[in-house]
Amino acid sequence: MTTVVVVKKAGVVAIAADTLVTFGDTRLGQRFEDNSKIFKIDTLAGPSFVGMAGTVAHFPALRLAMAGLPPEQLLLGSKDEVFTTFTKLHPVLKEAFFLQTKEDDNDPYESSQFSVVVANATGIYGLYSYREVFEFKEFWGIGSGRSFALGALHATWGSAKSARDLAVLSVQAACEFDKNSAGPVEVFTVKLKK
Repeated sequence: MTTVVVVKKAGVVAIAADTLVTFGDTRLGQRFEDNSKIFKIDTLAGPSFVGMAGTVAHFPALRLAMAGLPPEQLLLGSKDEVFTTFTKLHPVLKEAFFLQTKEDDNDPYESSQFSVVVANATGIYGLYSYREVFEFKEFWGIGSGRSFALGALHATWGSAKSARDLAVLSVQAACEFDKNSAGPVEVFTVKLKK
């Protein structure tokens, strides 16, 4: 799994992730493969950073599907825009990348099978399997190490000055305690629009 966090503080948005990939009991660290869990996507409104937790197969599929959308359809500046964009991506992921959408017989909607966080100049967003979108006011995390990261974010929120410091510290805490997360930590920042 992984640990990815998004943080918004003092006019800056940060996104950070560990860089370990696991295959069952096998760990594949940065020494052996460039394991970035965050990718940058350029939109008409500016850059967005997308972080993901889930199977490794999601990373190239989502990155290429997003890059293939026409620029006017790649909108990530609000909850509704994130929802609309990922709703447009869902059939592309199914048809071009063979996404398996079945999770449970009682699913209310087809699943996209991933958890995603988005960081850009408009804020921080989370997207889950059924395309539920959340806009977070301060911070959030996804992946197997998220409980450790969220605890660290909560505990250090008042004492840390920057979004970047909070993001890195929280992923480092997850790397310390989650068996499926390890450094080095990758981090990106963006200034919030006023």
